[in-house]
Amino acid sequence: MKSPLSHLNARGEAHMVDVSEKAVTSRSATAEGFVTMAPATLDMILDGTAPKGDVLATARIAGIMGAKKTSELIPLCHPLALSKVTVDFEPDRDNACLRVEATAKVDGKTGVEMEALTAVTVACLTLYDMCKAVDRAMGFTGIRLIEKTGGRSGTFRAR
Repeated sequence: MKSPLSHLNARGEAHMVDVSEKAVTSRSATAEGFVTMAPATLDMILDGTAPKGDVLATARIAGIMGAKKTSELIPLCHPLALSKVTVDFEPDRDNACLRVEATAKVDGKTGVEMEALTAVTVACLTLYDMCKAVDRAMGFTGIRLIEKTGGRSGTFRAR
């Protein structure tokens, strides 16, 4: 009996999915996550006065690097030659948080959802690392895939 989970074989053992017969298509994925913090921490980040330096620039680079290393972090994830990764930040002063959004693109045989999700997660962790000395109560919430395009399953958009 074939498993409904593509990373399990008929015996229930984990394996890497064979994508050799799949067509190369343009694929993209966008993910988001939120970092909650004290209002003063958000001000510090946006004012560029954090003791460790430019928090947003560091988190952006870390997110991009995370996307590029996804297959080394997530078991059974295929290594991809990414064509583009973006990481952007949107401050929300009313809720004292930063929205982190990452988009990954590839022309390949498998999707880039994990790369977009990894980029967001690593960027969020880096924001924490850069600011933990002034706000150890920072938190993460809402990390999710918001859109993916391309491939056999087509387009997905979160509600």
